[in-house]
Amino acid sequence: MAWKEVSVLVLLVCLASAKTRFDGSEVLSVFHEDLNQLRELAHKARLDVWSQNHTNTELLVPRRKLGSVKRYLNRKKLPYSVLINDVQKLIDKEQFSIQMRRGRAGFNLDNYHRLGEIYNWMDYLSKKYPQLVSVETIGYSYERRPIKVAKISSGKPGAKAVFIDGGIHAREWVSTATVVYILNELVENRSRLPSYMANLDFYILPVFNPDGYEYTHTTNRLWRKNRSKNSGRCIGTDLNRNFDAHFGGEGTSDYSCDETYRGPQAFSEPETKAVSKYILGLKQKLSAYIAFHSYSQLILLPYAYGYKAYPKDYKELEMIGKNAALAIRKSDGEVYNVGTPGDVLYPAAGGAYDWVKETVGVKYTFTYELRDTGLHGFILPARLIRPTAREAFEGVKVMVEAAVRRKK
Repeated sequence: MAWKEVSVLVLLVCLASAKTRFDGSEVLSVFHEDLNQLRELAHKARLDVWSQNHTNTELLVPRRKLGSVKRYLNRKKLPYSVLINDVQKLIDKEQFSIQMRRGRAGFNLDNYHRLGEIYNWMDYLSKKYPQLVSVETIGYSYERRPIKVAKISSGKPGAKAVFIDGGIHAREWVSTATVVYILNELVENRSRLPSYMANLDFYILPVFNPDGYEYTHTTNRLWRKNRSKNSGRCIGTDLNRNFDAHFGGEGTSDYSCDETYRGPQAFSEPETKAVSKYILGLKQKLSAYIAFHSYSQLILLPYAYGYKAYPKDYKELEMIGKNAALAIRKSDGEVYNVGTPGDVLYPAAGGAYDWVKETVGVKYTFTYELRDTGLHGFILPARLIRPTAREAFEGVKVMVEAAVRRKK
């Protein structure tokens, strides 16, 4: 083994001692007909739901609970398969890959980065291209970290705008990495952009949830929420349940320990307050809003707040979503399904893109659930960042073109 690899291993051992570990934890894919039965199991056993749709639920089960959970599933005759048989091994492999890639010169788009590294790179772009890029702190997180947005200016008065964000759920690292990739394409490879994109202003928020994102790097790789303290006994609010869009409805929880805890009221969190205020300030020029999440390979359409909840322009949005999915498939061969969360996943009230469509009045609002479909889940290897981001950007081009071509 090379000396560099030995050094990396020693570093990882030291870092791991301070982190939450998942040795022997498994991710089970449980097949069912009754969605509520699995939700009840997850709630009572305090299990982390990684993904869920109408036919199966993917659960992270700690080693100490594996026996009792599997006995319950067998007793209820609920078939299951093991997607990941040791979550910690996957995390360790991911961390080793990240450290090995850190030696490359410059800001590496093929790697996952800490918050400070991302912010420094954004500032570097603004200094390198001062006429094109400006970086603004739009607010501060619960732990007083800045929330930074990069504006890419077309230089055209009255230009339409597109807002893109990632990282609202802390552990979904590839969502932040994808938004970083898109920002780089809009700036460093601007000459290759279609003319309709060069004539737009873009507002890019790579890390919606800076406290949670840092916490996944320092303490718990699988943390989802922000880090606010609340009246309950657990920390954190799910920021994508905290918007004033059917707040408190389907797919949310009022129990502070749940991963979908919505908070005490809409916009109770400094992150959602800051972002919503900023987006409202763009209301007159905003033509499209695109959010990135992971995982499941989906393009989600409004509305997310319930089953069979469709806007009047659903058919148009569905066609655009399907065209974006086709562009993705042509790019790298990956299949993305299209539909509302209620149709292809589960309802999720209080979400950002429902609020942007209903309250701000932005017609073209979409959410991506990026790679993969469960083999790695949230722990997507760094080697898959670029293909994931590249194909997603092809889909974004389709959505943006539709917004630009819209007849008033």
